[in-house]
Amino acid sequence: MIRKVVVLLVVISVIFLSQFFIFSSYLNTSDNVHQQGFNNKYKVYSIVKPNNLKFANEDVPESSLDIWERLDKELLKNIYWQSNTMLYFKRANKYFPIIEEILAKNNIPNDFKYLALIESGFENQVSPSGAAGFWQIMKGTAKEYGLEVNNAIDERYHLVKSTEVACEYLQKAYDEFGSWTMAAASYNMGINGARRKMLKQETNNYFNLHLNDETSRYVFRIIVIKEIMENPKKYGFVFRNSDLYKFPQVNQVRVDSTINDLYFFAKNNKINYKTLKKYNPWLRTSSLPDKSRRIYYIDIPTNLDLLVFDDIDESERFK
Repeated sequence: MIRKVVVLLVVISVIFLSQFFIFSSYLNTSDNVHQQGFNNKYKVYSIVKPNNLKFANEDVPESSLDIWERLDKELLKNIYWQSNTMLYFKRANKYFPIIEEILAKNNIPNDFKYLALIESGFENQVSPSGAAGFWQIMKGTAKEYGLEVNNAIDERYHLVKSTEVACEYLQKAYDEFGSWTMAAASYNMGINGARRKMLKQETNNYFNLHLNDETSRYVFRIIVIKEIMENPKKYGFVFRNSDLYKFPQVNQVRVDSTINDLYFFAKNNKINYKTLKKYNPWLRTSSLPDKSRRIYYIDIPTNLDLLVFDDIDESERFK
């Protein structure tokens, strides 16, 4: 009897072990197939070093090993963060034409449109330090250059006026340093800060300066975004013109007195309040105080296909 039990246990053990090894072999084979499929389908490529890079017609010394490593870092970050860079292409089509015209009028190199893009991604956001708008202008700088900044109005969010201020600042920086590359760097760290670094380190070349991490990357970020956006297919970005965002046609309404209620102002101009605020983000509250009778121009989009109207009957609105 005992012998039969032992034999039975041996048989069960053999069956168990054989099934275990078969299952393990299956798992191992499944893993191998999965890994092979992954390797066949998914690949991440390094970037071929671009040549003859320029910023504002100034040479970028990409032949330097250090410079190439810093460029490569920004290329990889922007090429493989595809969703963010694709949004850059889409938004740039909407805002670049406006910015380009102002840069040209002020004799500022066209490449500075990429500075605005890397500053904000063309989103009206506020930085931790309080810089605001597409050009990320500090409150003190805005007032110094004549922008109105108060509770109800913040012209740092006014695309045309803030671009004019950026041009004035950049020209002042160029006059100080004699280099558009240094002018761009000073936009990040301030003219006084840039001057101090140059004097201490006895160089006026941005690429030779030891700077904080943010400013040391700053101009490289601009150069790389320019390179990618001027060569989208080279870096794998494919889109149709119809995929890109467009700025609508607008009429400008001249205002020289207080508007107590922008909700009704929007309605009287056949748009909704959301659209009014979207295309006039410098209006920070629901009114426009103007005791001094200053002249303002409010943009009213004219393409009604852009708008979504409520389907609530007016007679039912306030019941």
